[in-house]
Amino acid sequence: MTEQRNFVKYTFLKVDPAWRRRSAEERGADKREFIAACREFGGDHYLRAYSLVGTRGDCDLMVRAIARTLEPIHELHVLLNQSGLMRFAEVAHSYLAMTKESAYSDEPDKPLEPRPGADSKYFIVYPMWKRRDWYRLPAEERMRVMREHIEVARRFPGIETNTAYSFGLDDQEFVVAFDADDPAEFLDLVQELRATESSTYTESETPIFTCISVSLERALDALDGERVGAPA
Repeated sequence: MTEQRNFVKYTFLKVDPAWRRRSAEERGADKREFIAACREFGGDHYLRAYSLVGTRGDCDLMVRAIARTLEPIHELHVLLNQSGLMRFAEVAHSYLAMTKESAYSDEPDKPLEPRPGADSKYFIVYPMWKRRDWYRLPAEERMRVMREHIEVARRFPGIETNTAYSFGLDDQEFVVAFDADDPAEFLDLVQELRATESSTYTESETPIFTCISVSLERALDALDGERVGAPA
């Protein structure tokens, strides 16, 4: 059976403080336009919103969109750009990637798309690059190195890994994301992984975003402390 892949788009937005000086009615209308664009996409595709208010200084909101092709993701961002909120926001970070089966996985039947209703409290994301000499290692040597990495990860069952690939699609090589209910468990996992051999082949894995999983409405409300109201 042909492997089914999905495009994954992570869009991190920073809102200009001037937006919060608009009237409550104007801000409410801006939010509703943003929500409408997301719901149009989310009717047929996967979309989740996350708040970064209080966890990052360079972005406030992240939209995670997944689709079989790039065209729906393109159309989503066209609609978002038409919303009033985007007139006061900038894309602080943007990552495009694609799902594919890992060469090191012993779970080939693991789904390549998120399972509905499986959201954890936190979603931690970062772009990653490997050193070029990693790719020159024989396949069996890379497998040996990764077995240690996988064994360490399995000692932290509360962390679910979501790796997507960006070769030729975006600047980074991978976008690595983790579902977690306990940030302390993730901290301990990463600290242990630093001592593995695989870590020596990492070129870069920053910036790191700790995202709070919330509803789209809650993520927008966190921008100004005002609840999204119904149209007047």
